[in-house]
Amino acid sequence: MAAGRECPAATGSVSPVSGELLLGLDLGTTSCKAAVVTPEGDELAHGRAQVAWELVATGAEIAPQGLLDAALAAAREALAAGPGGRVAGLGVASMAETGVLLDGAGAPVVSSIAWHDSRGEDEAARLAVDLGRRRFSERTGLEPRPLCTVAKYRWMLDHREGASRGVRWLGVAEWVVHGLGGDQVAELSLASRTGWLDLHARDWWDEALAWAGAPAGLLPEPAPAGTPAGTVADALPEARGAVLAVGGHDHLSAAVGAGAIGEGDVLDSWGTAEAFVRAVTPLPPERVGAAVADGINVGWHAVAGRQCLLGAMRSGAALQRVLRLLGVAAEGRAELERAALEVAADAGGMELRGLNDDRVELVGIGQDPSPALVWRAALESAGRGARDILDRMDRVAGPRRRLVVAGGWAEGEAARAVKEAHLGPFEQSRAVYMGARGAALTAGRAAGIVAGG
Repeated sequence: MAAGRECPAATGSVSPVSGELLLGLDLGTTSCKAAVVTPEGDELAHGRAQVAWELVATGAEIAPQGLLDAALAAAREALAAGPGGRVAGLGVASMAETGVLLDGAGAPVVSSIAWHDSRGEDEAARLAVDLGRRRFSERTGLEPRPLCTVAKYRWMLDHREGASRGVRWLGVAEWVVHGLGGDQVAELSLASRTGWLDLHARDWWDEALAWAGAPAGLLPEPAPAGTPAGTVADALPEARGAVLAVGGHDHLSAAVGAGAIGEGDVLDSWGTAEAFVRAVTPLPPERVGAAVADGINVGWHAVAGRQCLLGAMRSGAALQRVLRLLGVAAEGRAELERAALEVAADAGGMELRGLNDDRVELVGIGQDPSPALVWRAALESAGRGARDILDRMDRVAGPRRRLVVAGGWAEGEAARAVKEAHLGPFEQSRAVYMGARGAALTAGRAAGIVAGG
């Protein structure tokens, strides 16, 4: 299979159709993306709306209504650009860890903290001591870090006036589904990122909830992605009556949208952060603990019956910095890619270090540097980082079966060639909005018009 071969399961069509439609929303950190999709998976129209975070010293936060507003704006733009027809299902995928704390009347009591916000560092350190780092990882598939919802929630209780009035926690996608008129639900792949879920029981871990000071009933019963969650009401009249479903964690919904959901399939989603998602048979606790110790998170997938391995690095952000250093704008990248193909793979001994750090280092600059050498060095370093993550996944679950690559950085000629040299042959997804497409297809399953588990 040649590098860059188009992945058939992720292609789309722009031809208008009459009949039932699906709408998928992917609410990420920067924006909410929307896609109108046929039950066969063809993407017909798209919308996008920015997410208006308030920047703070530790990261960012947002009033929960702002998340719903972004979802509604993207949905309306996509539906207005679409061919018309009844929307039979509406699915929502989202970032993980961030959530919304509601009072007994269903109103938010505090602002939502961004997943990347550093609040909760002290709480995460206490969590590791009180519940045991290895024990926590074996049970939840995560490191005890401030990234986990459990640490953010404990911080809220300790530092935010009004948080003690909260009686229900919903993830971002779950909050949007509820805001559109649906039930309050908890979806397994998002639950897997909280630090509250016992992966092996597929239920909430009482000990972690007690540690966080959570009241009884804080979390709905966890259910797989695609579980019907009511229907769209007056918040979005254009889709009124559509069956609602949570599409899951955005990276996993993207794997659904890219068609990379079989046992041993890996999605390499190469954006600002490069995320690797591998579908696996459920793992026993000791293998989960070993995976986490090796830097790979484990959770439930957005498809029934499978878990997933998750790895990531910030290679796209590092590459963007190199382009800025070289003074190369987006329209000049193609020429730089062609030039990089002509130089040696060792890039004259240059190397880009610290792909995940706030400061990236370019080392080994020789006597005759050039933009092509610098770019080749950056791509080779990203390729080595990707290979390391996939090798660690292989140590957990054995050799991968299939690799699907997607995202803006995979559009470069040299980027694809270097990736193939390090990772082997791959398919390239052509889905426009993978996460939204995956959420739409998941909603189609909930509505009974798309086959699949």
